[in-house]
Amino acid sequence: MLPPQFRKCVRESSGGTRVLCLAKHDRWTCLTGFGLSRRGEFAAQLDREEAIATQAGREFDRDLRAMQLYGFTEVPFDDSGRFIMPDHLLELGGIDGSLFFQGAGTFFTLWNPGQLGKMGAGWEGAQAACANLARDAERGRK
Repeated sequence: MLPPQFRKCVRESSGGTRVLCLAKHDRWTCLTGFGLSRRGEFAAQLDREEAIATQAGREFDRDLRAMQLYGFTEVPFDDSGRFIMPDHLLELGGIDGSLFFQGAGTFFTLWNPGQLGKMGAGWEGAQAACANLARDAERGRK
């Protein structure tokens, strides 16, 4: 289920429609989520990433990066935020049960709590929030 704080932003970003865009994150074992309006930012993002790579003397495979950016799946959700996660995204994101949603600006991430727990330094805040939510959920089941 898409949490309410994300649901409103995604719906607004998708022109009032209930469409969630999901894709595999390009570096982490998680998924990214965003609204349809983000598509309009991808060309500029490609240009920026290519310029940064060129300045740093690194190769940049524009075609591969474009495939990553534009290779998202549109998933409808209902008024309660319920959606069906496509099987291929479950596998790509390492998701096998619970989901943790982490906000990040123009997109948010969807994590298997176990995968999030494997992330190193800099992830302590997200890990603590995830653990807290898991404890709250466990208390609610008792």
